[in-house]
Amino acid sequence: MPVFRYKAIDPGGLVQEGELEAASEEAAIAHLKQGGQLPVSAQEVVARKRANGRRLFSGGRSISRAQLTVITRELARLIGAGVPLEKSLTILISVSDVEVERKLLIRLVEEIRGGASFADAIEAQGNVFSRLYVSMVRAGEAGGALQIVLDRLADYLERSGEFRAEVSAAMIYPAILLTVSLLSLVLLLTFVVPQFQRMFDDAGATLPLPTQIVIGLADWMQNYWWTLLVGLLILLLTVPRLMSRPGVRLWWDGVLLSTAGIGTLVRKIEVARFSRTLSTLLSNGVVLLTALSIVKETLSNQVLGNSIKTVSEGLKVGKTLSSPMLEAGLFPKLACHMVRVGEETGRLDEMLMDVADIYDKEVQQSLKKMLGLLEPLMILTLGILIAGIIFSILLALLSINDLAF
Repeated sequence: MPVFRYKAIDPGGLVQEGELEAASEEAAIAHLKQGGQLPVSAQEVVARKRANGRRLFSGGRSISRAQLTVITRELARLIGAGVPLEKSLTILISVSDVEVERKLLIRLVEEIRGGASFADAIEAQGNVFSRLYVSMVRAGEAGGALQIVLDRLADYLERSGEFRAEVSAAMIYPAILLTVSLLSLVLLLTFVVPQFQRMFDDAGATLPLPTQIVIGLADWMQNYWWTLLVGLLILLLTVPRLMSRPGVRLWWDGVLLSTAGIGTLVRKIEVARFSRTLSTLLSNGVVLLTALSIVKETLSNQVLGNSIKTVSEGLKVGKTLSSPMLEAGLFPKLACHMVRVGEETGRLDEMLMDVADIYDKEVQQSLKKMLGLLEPLMILTLGILIAGIIFSILLALLSINDLAF
């Protein structure tokens, strides 16, 4: 049975820490409540170790998505239990064992004590909290539903984090395969081919063209390998700067969308993000036009982001949300029709969440298919390259043997 590390407040107001066995996080929380304690957090020990590992590699400079999710969830539980906001933040400060979290929470408490609202306090922290987070908290405070909003924000952060983790995990094997392939080629060209080159030079025979090409490439690798490092360094320094220019980024995003296979995948990823974010904002009382301006900033593809501006302009002249989405020609027709159904039934936020779930699943399936094709393609390419090098050497050996006889 999993072991959970918990923090809770006893009836005397003291913070208690410990570990307990439970079937799930919910079961651990229920057990603490039955004992008369107010749960603050209950995290599985294994998951906690992974989170600590991420903190180690983050260098402690900024709060991670996982840390923000935990803070949001714990704050929602305390507020839901009737603890005032400032007191809840103070409790989280006392139970936090991570310095970056403590400093952030202390700054929030100072802002609130100075008369700021919670939304203003988190907005003052810069890039720590996204505009989506700030807008939802502001809407929750205005509607008296801060605990519900924080719970939904935690759910949103968890789903986004899980999706990123799935994509990262799916890319591990292809990345390893690509690295091994490149290393194999480098070893062949820098260590194996030069051994045969000496023998060919001693023979003094005219080598076949394929062998000359391979030997020339091996010579270049031995003498000018440093140019690869210089080129890689130049790419790392110049590409981010180029991508920061609006015109270049817009052109590149357009190329991605028009590329077969990749464009469809990018479109599905962005539509899922658009739908989930817009649904979360609308379900918490954010006005549609304001929600669209926030959603525009969450999209990574600027072509699709600019289409949101067109959708907003359509709304201002009395159109529905689905009509300008369909006219833009960038959103899948299924998504547009589902949005239209949501508008007609008055359940737009629920329908948008359904759209997000559908395209999240499609993205996962598409990634599996692409990776399933990518792995054998990489193996086949590596095999052809190695076979070409070996064939060129054998061809030269055969030509030398012919001259000997």
